[in-house]
Amino acid sequence: MTGKILAVDDTPASLRLLTDILKTEGYEVRSAISGELALRAAAVNPPDLVLLDIRMPGMDGYEVCRCLKLLPETSDVPVIFVSAATETEEKLQGFELGAVDFVTKPYQRDELLARVRTHLELNRLRHHLEDLVDERTIALRESEKKLRTSLLESIAALAAIVEMRDPYTAGHQRRVAQLAIAIARELRLPEEQIEGIHLASVVHDVGKIRVPAEILSKPGKLTDLEFRLIKEHSQNGFDILKNIEFPWSIAQIVLQHHERLDGSGYPRGLRAEQILLESRIVAVADVVESMVSHRPYRPALGLDAALDEIEHNKGILFDPVVVNACISLFREKNFRFTI
Repeated sequence: MTGKILAVDDTPASLRLLTDILKTEGYEVRSAISGELALRAAAVNPPDLVLLDIRMPGMDGYEVCRCLKLLPETSDVPVIFVSAATETEEKLQGFELGAVDFVTKPYQRDELLARVRTHLELNRLRHHLEDLVDERTIALRESEKKLRTSLLESIAALAAIVEMRDPYTAGHQRRVAQLAIAIARELRLPEEQIEGIHLASVVHDVGKIRVPAEILSKPGKLTDLEFRLIKEHSQNGFDILKNIEFPWSIAQIVLQHHERLDGSGYPRGLRAEQILLESRIVAVADVVESMVSHRPYRPALGLDAALDEIEHNKGILFDPVVVNACISLFREKNFRFTI
């Protein structure tokens, strides 16, 4: 086994003996006859292991060890005290300062070498494990990036299919996503949560793929039956998405985006806190975008009408915190749809 060892002892004869034993075993050894010289040598070229005497004039071994542990370059270098000190308190002090072992002078050559080998190997294994963890972490991050890219592509494809069947709402889901993201950021939600809101918004109407195209694009008033079919799109969207393992509750957000605080929404008549915050955000963004855009059955109603609608129903149908954030975006921060 090889390794760089720094031997520190203020007695020349002891230092020479220690150095010769280690070199005979093939180790690369540097010697320091004082604590100050030892710290200088360690900082310039950090060793793999330090063998350190305790009782030295000027800077003793304890102070050297403390300084080694404070230096970023040497903080994780193992230190073995090699000393004539035999008191338990002295050994405990050494361990408290960060030493990994204690060899008492006069020492047996084989015992010293065995401890040197053990701690060098332990240090190598620790560094190897850290390297493995770093490699795995990088690999996981790359894998996560690829997964999220794939999710985005799949979701974009789903959204495109819906828009192909319903040309009047082309871009609706993307504009809802744009506003929902802006609201979420206004509420200072975590980026991870915002990403889930983004993806759910982009496919919130995917269930319309099961609604006949002629109903979606019907210019006149819908019959009760036709309206019931339209209302099924939330459940349809949930059924399409529920078995896909997203990192977020995408299917539930889609299912609940037409629920209302007072329980008058669909498909389950959920109330207030029973509704996911993400769904409450998408709900407001969906209503505003729908009202400011042209539909087969009516012309665009305009931004003022849309904001008046959500403000009038604040705390009744829509989450008041979400509504306030949305109104602030348009009236104070000049938010505009860009898609």
